[in-house]
Amino acid sequence: MSRESHTDFTRIFDIVEYQVKKYPQKKALNYFSGGEWRSLSIHEVVDRSYYLASHLIQKGLKKGDKLIIIPQSGLVDWVCIDMACQYIGVILVPLHYTISTDEFQLIIKETEAKICITVDTSLFYKFRAVSIEENMEIFHTNRAEGGYFRPFTDKIPRTMDNSQIDQIKKSILPEDIATIMYTSGTSELSKGVVLTHRNIVSNIKSILTILPLKDGDRVLSFLPFSHIFERVAFYVYLTFGANVYFCQSREAMVHDFRTVKPIFFTSVPRVLEKMYGYLQEKAIGQRPFRREIIQWAVRIGKKYDANIKNPIYLMKLWVARLLVFQWWKKRLGGKIKYIAVGAAALHPDIARLFTAAGIQVVSGYGMTETSPIITVNRFSPGMNQFGTVGIPVPGVDVLIDTQNENGEGEILVRGPNVTQGYFKRPELTKKAFTSDGWLKTGDIGKLNEKKFLVITDRNKDLFKTTSGKFISPQSLENQLNSSAYIAQAMVVGFNKPFAGAIIIPDMDMLKAWCVEKDIHWTESRFMVHNIKVIAKIQEEIDLINEYLPNYQRIKGFVIDCEEWTPENQLLTASYKPRREKITSKLEKEISGLYGL
Repeated sequence: MSRESHTDFTRIFDIVEYQVKKYPQKKALNYFSGGEWRSLSIHEVVDRSYYLASHLIQKGLKKGDKLIIIPQSGLVDWVCIDMACQYIGVILVPLHYTISTDEFQLIIKETEAKICITVDTSLFYKFRAVSIEENMEIFHTNRAEGGYFRPFTDKIPRTMDNSQIDQIKKSILPEDIATIMYTSGTSELSKGVVLTHRNIVSNIKSILTILPLKDGDRVLSFLPFSHIFERVAFYVYLTFGANVYFCQSREAMVHDFRTVKPIFFTSVPRVLEKMYGYLQEKAIGQRPFRREIIQWAVRIGKKYDANIKNPIYLMKLWVARLLVFQWWKKRLGGKIKYIAVGAAALHPDIARLFTAAGIQVVSGYGMTETSPIITVNRFSPGMNQFGTVGIPVPGVDVLIDTQNENGEGEILVRGPNVTQGYFKRPELTKKAFTSDGWLKTGDIGKLNEKKFLVITDRNKDLFKTTSGKFISPQSLENQLNSSAYIAQAMVVGFNKPFAGAIIIPDMDMLKAWCVEKDIHWTESRFMVHNIKVIAKIQEEIDLINEYLPNYQRIKGFVIDCEEWTPENQLLTASYKPRREKITSKLEKEISGLYGL
């Protein structure tokens, strides 16, 4: 398939017609229902989107009006309502599932949205009173209960007059607003990022030159559709003519991987960390010889480099793939070749391990404000450097501002993918850009070999200890998270004598270790106070400290048992720690760490 041919569209919804013309798929969208995978052809997607657009017009929605959706993972319904809105110029506003009632009400007031569709009845009832107060209709996607958005399952008439919709479609310009994406924010209220068709289409076209996909390839989608990362990935899948399978839920992921057998998926680091943890957990439960084989294979995998030509290493890698990685890969369906990771930092050892297993992992970097991809490693030989987030995608410029002696500075971005600003927030928009038009990302980084970008930290997350030394918490957290026994970590120490850490253990891994060591396992909340468990975590931290300069070493830690999630508000929807909320939750324990 010629990559040069991907020029036939200027607006997002054009990609649906592009697929219809180029390689119409009978299994364009796939969902699990009634014990089996069911499919919608691309023609059915078009018909359903037209029907929904017609329904929205009948409800009085017009170009420039706002419609809110609150999704979780991908859903055929979200795709069709998205396209329907685009057909008639209605601006889609996706919100994260974990949004609070107060924030929801503020966004309704700000956007003056006419309709909201939530993923389930719990959110429907949670926000119903606010919706009535703000004179906005609210629906949900649970067809068994009242309040269901019935047009999703209405029988579509055999003949429909689409002339009015077609006329409106012709009036939609690339400069028109396609969506307003509210950022999750680690410590502040969300702000609406305005993205036009041109912004998003420019990013789609950049990514098409990078991904090694072709029409008919199976891809699995499981990240929330309120993320611009997954939403744009979906648009890319449509453009390639891939068959998209929407994961049922987090609990059903193993089943979905095994039955779909995808070739590609996008992910956040936590998912890959859990897959790595599964391999480590399996090793603990094996007999000594088998355990040593798995651990040996992991060590071989973590040394992987595409440039290694040493025949002894290559022979060892072949054996590791045959004895260990092969069955690990089958857990993902057996046909997976590529994974693209974004939203947070992935430890390079884990990327090396997956790639050694025959699953090429590339890390990228982006923001909602950049539609979203700024840089990404490539799948081509010599174009992937572990520990970096790759090189800028075509058409996007990256500049490192005010470099220090290490070549680090704030990352600035410019390109057709960059937002025009924040919805109804002119003062925030002005602050977000330099005087000559570069977007200030707020991230600190440097360029390796003048092209590969390395993220070193968030500008606002850097802190000084009382010794006057700067600490980059994200770098240290990434190293702590590389331990199979540590699920999550957050570094603390602002204006304190040393760097400390809050540790959330990987409870499955820890339980397997306790069983092996004959340590009686009770509940997680009790085990984090067990002397032997604390000693084990100290042992893991000591291994990491060994390679750090003295001022960066973790010299004390607090163990907690509650995993940070978007649902408990300790992570943002893009899986970044809400530092203020976590430190507030464990304020007493952190004070004790420093003898206060």
